[in-house]
Amino acid sequence: MSQITTHVLDTSKGLPAQGIQISLEGRNVEGNWTKLGNGTTDTDGRISNLLDTDTLLDPGTYRMVFQTGDYYKACGSYGFYPSVIIEFETTDSNHYHIPLLLNPFGYSTYRGS
Repeated sequence: MSQITTHVLDTSKGLPAQGIQISLEGRNVEGNWTKLGNGTTDTDGRISNLLDTDTLLDPGTYRMVFQTGDYYKACGSYGFYPSVIIEFETTDSNHYHIPLLLNPFGYSTYRGS
Protein backbone atom coordinates (compact mmCIF):
# COMPACT_ATOMS: atom_id res chain seq x y z
CA MET A 1 0.00 0.00 0.00
CA SER A 2 1.11 3.55 -0.75
CA GLN A 3 2.23 5.87 2.06
CA ILE A 4 -0.56 8.26 0.96
CA THR A 5 -4.04 6.85 0.33
CA THR A 6 -7.51 8.27 -0.17
CA HIS A 7 -11.15 7.28 -0.19
CA VAL A 8 -13.97 9.31 -1.79
CA LEU A 9 -17.60 8.94 -0.77
CA ASP A 10 -20.42 10.65 -2.66
CA THR A 11 -22.62 11.63 0.27
CA SER A 12 -25.49 12.68 -2.02
CA LYS A 13 -25.75 9.06 -3.20
CA GLY A 14 -24.52 7.34 -0.06
CA LEU A 15 -22.03 5.43 -2.22
CA PRO A 16 -18.32 5.34 -3.02
CA ALA A 17 -17.33 7.73 -5.81
CA GLN A 18 -15.88 5.55 -8.56
CA GLY A 19 -13.83 6.99 -11.43
CA ILE A 20 -12.45 10.20 -9.90
CA GLN A 21 -9.02 11.05 -11.23
CA ILE A 22 -6.62 12.20 -8.52
CA SER A 23 -3.07 13.48 -8.64
CA LEU A 24 -0.65 13.72 -5.73
CA GLU A 25 1.77 16.65 -5.79
CA GLY A 26 4.59 17.81 -3.55
CA ARG A 27 5.78 21.37 -2.95
CA ASN A 28 9.50 21.92 -3.41
CA VAL A 29 11.70 24.50 -1.65
CA GLU A 30 10.96 27.08 -4.37
CA GLY A 31 7.24 26.70 -3.66
CA ASN A 32 6.42 24.96 -6.96
CA TRP A 33 4.28 21.82 -7.19
CA THR A 34 5.62 18.59 -8.69
CA LYS A 35 3.42 15.64 -9.64
CA LEU A 36 4.38 12.54 -7.64
CA GLY A 37 1.62 10.15 -8.58
CA ASN A 38 -1.88 9.78 -9.92
CA GLY A 39 -4.72 7.33 -10.12
CA THR A 40 -8.46 6.79 -10.44
CA THR A 41 -10.78 5.71 -7.66
CA ASP A 42 -11.92 2.10 -7.85
CA THR A 43 -15.42 0.67 -7.28
CA ASP A 44 -14.98 1.25 -3.54
CA GLY A 45 -13.94 4.90 -4.10
CA ARG A 46 -10.35 4.15 -3.06
CA ILE A 47 -6.86 4.61 -4.42
CA SER A 48 -4.23 2.64 -2.58
CA ASN A 49 -1.39 3.03 -5.09
CA LEU A 50 -0.77 6.76 -5.56
CA LEU A 51 2.87 5.97 -4.80
CA ASP A 52 4.92 2.81 -5.21
CA THR A 53 4.90 0.77 -2.00
CA ASP A 54 8.64 1.32 -1.52
CA THR A 55 8.43 5.13 -1.93
CA LEU A 56 8.61 7.12 1.31
CA LEU A 57 8.08 10.86 1.19
CA ASP A 58 10.09 13.28 3.26
CA PRO A 59 8.11 15.35 5.74
CA GLY A 60 6.68 18.32 3.89
CA THR A 61 3.69 19.90 2.20
CA TYR A 62 1.67 17.90 -0.30
CA ARG A 63 -1.68 18.12 -2.03
CA MET A 64 -4.16 15.90 -3.77
CA VAL A 65 -6.16 17.28 -6.70
CA PHE A 66 -9.51 15.55 -7.21
CA GLN A 67 -11.16 16.03 -10.64
CA THR A 68 -14.68 16.26 -9.28
CA GLY A 69 -16.20 18.12 -12.24
CA ASP A 70 -15.37 15.26 -14.57
CA TYR A 71 -16.88 12.82 -12.08
CA TYR A 72 -20.21 14.65 -11.96
CA LYS A 73 -20.31 15.05 -15.74
CA ALA A 74 -19.79 11.29 -16.09
CA CYS A 75 -22.70 10.79 -13.66
CA GLY A 76 -24.90 13.04 -15.81
CA SER A 77 -25.17 15.74 -13.18
CA TYR A 78 -23.63 19.06 -12.19
CA GLY A 79 -21.02 19.68 -9.52
CA PHE A 80 -20.28 23.23 -8.38
CA TYR A 81 -16.59 22.51 -7.76
CA PRO A 82 -14.69 21.45 -10.92
CA SER A 83 -11.86 20.24 -8.71
CA VAL A 84 -11.13 19.84 -5.03
CA ILE A 85 -7.61 20.47 -3.77
CA ILE A 86 -6.64 19.13 -0.36
CA GLU A 87 -3.32 20.48 0.86
CA PHE A 88 -1.73 18.80 3.88
CA GLU A 89 1.53 18.66 5.78
CA THR A 90 3.33 15.52 6.91
CA THR A 91 5.73 15.45 9.84
CA ASP A 92 7.08 11.91 9.56
CA SER A 93 7.13 8.91 7.23
CA ASN A 94 3.96 7.30 8.61
CA HIS A 95 0.95 6.31 6.49
CA TYR A 96 -1.46 9.16 5.73
CA HIS A 97 -5.05 8.47 4.69
CA ILE A 98 -6.99 11.50 3.45
CA PRO A 99 -10.70 10.79 2.78
CA LEU A 100 -12.98 13.13 0.85
CA LEU A 101 -16.71 13.34 1.54
CA LEU A 102 -18.24 14.83 -1.58
CA ASN A 103 -21.59 16.18 -2.75
CA PRO A 104 -22.43 18.44 -5.69
CA PHE A 105 -22.31 21.66 -3.64
CA GLY A 106 -19.88 20.88 -0.84
CA TYR A 107 -17.16 18.67 0.52
CA SER A 108 -15.26 17.87 3.71
CA THR A 109 -12.12 16.00 4.61
CA TYR A 110 -10.18 14.77 7.62
CA ARG A 111 -7.11 12.73 8.46
CA GLY A 112 -8.20 9.13 8.43
CA SER A 113 -6.51 6.03 9.66
